[in-house]
Amino acid sequence: MELFETLKKVTLESYRIHHLVAIFSLVYVILKISKLIVKRNEWIRALETFPGPPKHWLFGHVREFKEDGTDMYKVVKWGESYPFAFQMWFGPFVSFLNIHHPDYVKTILASTEPKDDLLYRFLIPWIGDGLLVSEGQKWFRHRRLLTPGFHYDVLKPYVKLMADSAQTMLDKWETHSKSDESFELFEHVSLMTLDSIMKCAFSSNTNCQTVQGGESGTNSYIKAVYELSDLVNVRFRTFPYHSEWIFQLSPHGYKYRKACNVAHSHTEEIIRKRKEALKDEKELGRIQAKRNLDFLDILLCARDEDQQGLSDEAIRAEVDTFMFEGHDTTASGISWTLYSLACNPEHQQICRDEVISALEERDTMEWEDLSKIPYTTMCIKESLRLYPPVPGMSRKITKPITFFDGRTVPEGCLVGTSIFGIHRNATVWENPNAFDPLRFLPENSAKRSPHAFVPFSAGPRNCIGQNFAMNEMKVVVAQTLKRYQLTEDPMKKPKMIQRLVLRSLNGIHLKIKPVNLEP
Repeated sequence: MELFETLKKVTLESYRIHHLVAIFSLVYVILKISKLIVKRNEWIRALETFPGPPKHWLFGHVREFKEDGTDMYKVVKWGESYPFAFQMWFGPFVSFLNIHHPDYVKTILASTEPKDDLLYRFLIPWIGDGLLVSEGQKWFRHRRLLTPGFHYDVLKPYVKLMADSAQTMLDKWETHSKSDESFELFEHVSLMTLDSIMKCAFSSNTNCQTVQGGESGTNSYIKAVYELSDLVNVRFRTFPYHSEWIFQLSPHGYKYRKACNVAHSHTEEIIRKRKEALKDEKELGRIQAKRNLDFLDILLCARDEDQQGLSDEAIRAEVDTFMFEGHDTTASGISWTLYSLACNPEHQQICRDEVISALEERDTMEWEDLSKIPYTTMCIKESLRLYPPVPGMSRKITKPITFFDGRTVPEGCLVGTSIFGIHRNATVWENPNAFDPLRFLPENSAKRSPHAFVPFSAGPRNCIGQNFAMNEMKVVVAQTLKRYQLTEDPMKKPKMIQRLVLRSLNGIHLKIKPVNLEP
């Protein structure tokens, strides 16, 4: 009987505790939602001078994006109705001011305002607090320490390594050149740019293009990058996933952690091997006497004015950032450029003639050749205009900013820059959807705002590796055109989709034939 009474008391006490927890949880949720509603109303008032397309009260504009290949054009279409900028809502509480005109983007990119703390926050478990997402003095210090890694003298020897990686890929394409069927090239190009960055930045020959799985599972790294990119997009579009604990408990959170582990294992192995190799060498001069310096040498030996280097955590963050930024964005740029030239055979032929003349009897590019292919360079830039590898970016405003037309955004506002929208803005570019490389003749470029073409961003937070990327794009495009005739597959037109980089929902398919044969 006493046992029964004791159990009864324990049960009642447990019930009361659970009841109180439920009440407190409900109160917390109500207070949290109330706070969000107040904040939402504040943003509605703050952005009332920036009208936007009609939105759903709960989903905002999320349901407008079907992920069917038409979303990018929808933003451009909205821009026609709302000049310079318009508000966009992702769910009931997250608003962005989307800007799509050079005169507006100039104001944002000329500042050192930090990246937003929403989308970029979702990247930190993967790439850490590196140059892409860091801010303030930390960003400034790291930028200064890393800048020597992209000096002319460091980049020059990379061209031969890029050329070798490109040739390996083109050799693999021989099989496709004997077929009348198209093939998907983005994955090939991704492996090639990863192979290239491993050689250039980390002096590591992975053979990832020729060996199944590559050394240290390089192909699994590529798959992890694809998955992480998709999962960041899923998390951004799914409002409950903005909560850290909800995302971590979800199946998507599990996949994200698993893919992060693959990516981190890859970069940690690179750093470990180099540290082992450099344990007796602490000065860049002594290393350079033995071989060409690379990005990792400079990263490990970098010292500020107080002779302080980067922490192990900071080194991994910068390696993870450069591994991703240095291969995935460049792969996107190269793939869309080859597609653009396949769709425009007359420009393709002009480029080919120029490349053959520059290379003479050689098959591979050298440093001196980079300046000998101006028309090809203009075609690359025109493809970057139409298909920017990074279609958008965003900042969080830390102080009120007033634009040239007098409209102001308050502190705390999330401002998204639609690079795709700027590059296709009909008030800036005549016939913006047409492929016309002559837009980039010096006399034509001089007539435009320098902020009309920003594939590598602009201002103090521009892309630190843009010369590396342009060099690689020139090398790969030139060697491809010297060897193969490119033709589009009209039955498999790519469907653009915005991930962390610009991809195609159904891949990018081309047909190729050796140039010495009739197409």
